[in-house]
Amino acid sequence: MKKYKVYVNGEPFEVVIEEAEQAAGAQQPTTPAPQVQAAPVSKPAAPAAAPAAPPQVTEPAAPKTGGGLEVTAPMPGSILEIKVEVGAQVNAGDTLLILEAMKMENEITAPESGTVKSINIAVGSSVNTGDLMLVIE
Repeated sequence: MKKYKVYVNGEPFEVVIEEAEQAAGAQQPTTPAPQVQAAPVSKPAAPAAAPAAPPQVTEPAAPKTGGGLEVTAPMPGSILEIKVEVGAQVNAGDTLLILEAMKMENEITAPESGTVKSINIAVGSSVNTGDLMLVIE
């Protein structure tokens, strides 16, 4: 008999494996099936917390500055299309541009209503996380 300590999802288990004894001249099976007996060594005090939801791609806004609301890139990518112009009125949730990241097209939407004050990117340009793309006031 051999004892092993195994961790599954961070929880320790003690595993005991018994070796099957065989008579002399007996044919050995081609796929041995060891008997495994598992028992938890200790139990967690509380259930594990559910993982937090990933951040929404549609809310790439930075805090307001003196010059308006800065819309920054939520992830690195390439600008495929700009759907607004400087001076355009936008409502919260309107699509401002399309950002391609990891071969997926992501709609970047206006976090709040206002007027597009400046566009700091061009179609085909690359952006990194946090790069300024638009300013809405």
